[in-house]
Amino acid sequence: MTTTSDLHVVDTRPLVPPAFLHQDLPIDSIATKTVSLARKRIQSILKGQDSRLLVIVGPCSIHDIEAAKDYAEQLRPFRDLYADQLEVVMRVYFEKPRTTVGWKGLINDPHLDGSYDINTGLRIARSLLLDLARAGMPAATELLDPVVPQYIADLISWTAIGARTTESQTHREMASGLSMPIGYKNGTDGTAAIAINAMQAASKPHHFLGINQEGKASIVSTTGNPDGHLVLRGGKSGTNYHCEAVNSVARELELVNLPGRLMVDCSHGNSNKDYRKQADVLRVVAEQVKNGSQHVMGVMLESHLVEGNQKLVSDLSTLSYGQSITDACIDINTTANLLEELASSLL
Repeated sequence: MTTTSDLHVVDTRPLVPPAFLHQDLPIDSIATKTVSLARKRIQSILKGQDSRLLVIVGPCSIHDIEAAKDYAEQLRPFRDLYADQLEVVMRVYFEKPRTTVGWKGLINDPHLDGSYDINTGLRIARSLLLDLARAGMPAATELLDPVVPQYIADLISWTAIGARTTESQTHREMASGLSMPIGYKNGTDGTAAIAINAMQAASKPHHFLGINQEGKASIVSTTGNPDGHLVLRGGKSGTNYHCEAVNSVARELELVNLPGRLMVDCSHGNSNKDYRKQADVLRVVAEQVKNGSQHVMGVMLESHLVEGNQKLVSDLSTLSYGQSITDACIDINTTANLLEELASSLL
């Protein structure tokens, strides 16, 4: 008999309902306080009620849980040291958008071997976020798959909608229902129009298809998320972290009645994909802040224990501890120096 469905599907496996993971790994009062306070502080920074800068800093992606915890322990003293100038939030990215193919992140392939044990990936991700929140370290991530927020969003203080997905209606709808502040990255072409449209769209109510806590297909209705902001990450048209670019984009925001406050991603197009140039970008941004710019509300840095990156190989025992397997990162010592420079720009 001829069939017309699932012609390219070779397997389907049950997905653990979000409620099961929440029951096994429940958020407690300590973790709730960490997440809630960080969200409130970020909202205040975004609105200009808090003069500090938001700093999203951490590995390009998480592939080793112990290294991630180690990084958090080494970052925590700087979060405390510069608390009067900076709101430091650890970058904890579990999903990696791909231009073509490649490792898609810890949730998708937690064993790094192509087994795609997504149920385990979700459990590992939630467990790490819970440990970080209990230790007082708020987390930031990029939400890529619209199903994933049901599993981990209660433990996230800030999230990004990436350059490749900012134009997606599905992601704008998802963002409209998220509970934390959101940074919308400019498109890969380097222009801000798509991200500005996304901010406007996601601030409105939406109705779309999703899942509920029991994992059942549902119609989701949202209020809209008012806490969106732009993230300048450069692109094909060049960098956009210089004062002229920042001021120009701020005017674009204000023309559509959005706050002219934004974040600069020191990596990606702004560093021309050279991790070492993140320092140059940050110093230019810090100078703008020092000169009184009211448009910059934060920065993003890709940082890990060890600088650079390495290729994912089949023999996982040969991987260097604390080094990225995706984009190259600056090391923790360089990070410490840059955080000091950025904090000094606010004194």
